[in-house]
Amino acid sequence: MNASFGIDHPLIAVRDIVQLRERLKGMGFNMTAIGRHPWGTSTSLAIFDGCLLEIMGIYDESLIDEMPAGDFHFGRHVHAHLMEREGVALTALHSTDSQADAHRAQEAGFELAGQLEFGRDVTLPDGRRDRTKTTLALLPDSRWPRLSFFLCQQHRPELIYVPHWLEHPNSVQGICGITVLAELDVQRALLDKFSMLYGESVSINGGYQLETANGYIRLLTGRSIAAELGALPAEVLADDGPCVVGMDLRYADSASLARYLKSGGVPFDEYDGVFSLRHAQDTGNTFLRFFPGES
Repeated sequence: MNASFGIDHPLIAVRDIVQLRERLKGMGFNMTAIGRHPWGTSTSLAIFDGCLLEIMGIYDESLIDEMPAGDFHFGRHVHAHLMEREGVALTALHSTDSQADAHRAQEAGFELAGQLEFGRDVTLPDGRRDRTKTTLALLPDSRWPRLSFFLCQQHRPELIYVPHWLEHPNSVQGICGITVLAELDVQRALLDKFSMLYGESVSINGGYQLETANGYIRLLTGRSIAAELGALPAEVLADDGPCVVGMDLRYADSASLARYLKSGGVPFDEYDGVFSLRHAQDTGNTFLRFFPGES
């Protein structure tokens, strides 16, 4: 299971959530039905043990200023980023105590806008109906908005991490890391910020890597990302500032993963057990890679 400040779920904002949901289903992800937040965003999830893959759209622009957390409006933040381009607009960090974790984040230099509490109705595999309870502590970054974070505490995790929903035909099991596009002139500032939560970084080709309770955060230059993952979409290159551009996931069975990626019609490469989607545009301007995990 995940622990506080581990990677919980980068939020991939897209203009056509139905299309991407169908693509991910074709790739073998067990996606939830499209749900709605009270601040105008729509959502669909691939649920893993302690973390998620979440895609998000806008279903009602008239609601995007509902339920503010201080001066921060979740719906407006997502909407503003979608008006510019698709991609990760916010990243959730796991929380086991949103108040204590928010205090720790503030001590590390993160800005706390406020907290949101909400729930959503769920129908469990056995037909029972219930309602989740979630607290978000918003940590917006006014300097680099696409590297805004929020702490996510699930008060009723048994309604989220349901065994049936954790089973994905492609055998994907969860997140093992994310990649942040950050040029050399901002990497040091980001390291100063992240190291207060995650400790010392290690140098890697093109940048640095930090370890969280659930996977790594890599800070890499655009040149290094292009060499390793592929050409960055033009609208990402035109964006000013660091941002999450890649998610690494772990899988259990290579034959199942390969079969579903092929049937899903997404071009990919495979080398030494690592599967890499070629085009970030296919998944909301976010590169997806898959690494061997537990079988």
